[in-house]
Amino acid sequence: MEQFSFITDHEIYEKVILEAIPKCTRFLWLATSDLKDLYVHEGREMVPFLKCLSDLAEAGVSIRLLHAKEPGPAFRKDFDRFPNLINGMERILCPRVHFKAMVVDGLFAYSGSANLTGAGMGAKSEKRRNFESGFITTDPHLIQRIMDQFDRIWMGEHCDGCGRKQFCADYIDLQ
Repeated sequence: MEQFSFITDHEIYEKVILEAIPKCTRFLWLATSDLKDLYVHEGREMVPFLKCLSDLAEAGVSIRLLHAKEPGPAFRKDFDRFPNLINGMERILCPRVHFKAMVVDGLFAYSGSANLTGAGMGAKSEKRRNFESGFITTDPHLIQRIMDQFDRIWMGEHCDGCGRKQFCADYIDLQ
């Protein structure tokens, strides 16, 4: 892969979900505004993306998930099928998160418009998926900038001055 590529629609699913994430060996950081039941190809079957995350957690991959609101009921039902994610995936809910990003081992990153949903990631049929775009990169400088933004939110840098504390389930009090 070249250091920087613009991708759209179903390419997001192929390049990020099917190619990059399964190669993860150390850490996976996911940021999304919306979080729904995303199903992905595993061989000839369609399985919850949570199964992929469960498999990564089982292999010792550290997983962090930033999201803006509670996921839908189908996601929560699927989540219950993978109990190792309770401790194997750290989650922070921040109502101000609207950026979408995925970082694989600090060596690959996606940033763009697609939420972590079937329609957003381009996993649904052509007539049911969203029109999305973004970029993937292996450029260390760009990846570091994405990781810096993610880490500032993860560590609660903005919590004290946030105007949406009343909606935040994971407010971090740094005082």
